[in-house]
Amino acid sequence: MTSAICIGTIICIVSAMAGDMSQDLKTGYIVGATPVRQQYGEVIGSIAAAIAIGGIMYLLNSAWGYGSTQLPAPQATLMKLVVEGVMGGTLPWALVFAGIGVAIVIEVLGLPILPVAIGLYLPIHLSAPIFAGGMVRWFLEKRKASKDTLEHGTLFSSGLIAGEGLVGILLAVFAVIPMGSGSLGEAINMGGLLGNTGGVIFFILIIASLFFAVRTKKSGK
Repeated sequence: MTSAICIGTIICIVSAMAGDMSQDLKTGYIVGATPVRQQYGEVIGSIAAAIAIGGIMYLLNSAWGYGSTQLPAPQATLMKLVVEGVMGGTLPWALVFAGIGVAIVIEVLGLPILPVAIGLYLPIHLSAPIFAGGMVRWFLEKRKASKDTLEHGTLFSSGLIAGEGLVGILLAVFAVIPMGSGSLGEAINMGGLLGNTGGVIFFILIIASLFFAVRTKKSGK
């Protein structure tokens, strides 16, 4: 099972890198870049990314462990269940075919199936922010927001996703630094002080900041 996951991972990464590099080389051709120097850059970028991502994966596992409450890793858990089910002969094929049938019906109704599927296997604390972002987009479209306004909101949201990833890495670093009887992350943890109420307040502030960013773009400032 481990070998199957590794082989699938290699194929997935190779396919993704091939698509990305083809776009890079095409863009370089359009702007008149030198192909040889582009290829040097692609090699350097591939090696640097492999080292960085491998180190981060090891850091996250050392901090919390995959499948834990702090790091649920729903996609990895899903792949684990599929591989174990296929190789062990315990995969519930009835549920798989039922999901295929539901997907066909949703496509016939003219609705995108991917958001529905993602919402089914993601935990509620991850799917709820996605739903909130969709509601913001729906509200702006109802207000006849311009295409530039929506794109600005998309860029702002992309920054939030990237920022969340960087903060997660920083928290993992804090979690592996020993301090007293625990870790530095436990020492500076404000979850007990803020609680659920504080989390809701910060979530509302994030949504408000999204509206502010879009409003700023709409006013031309």
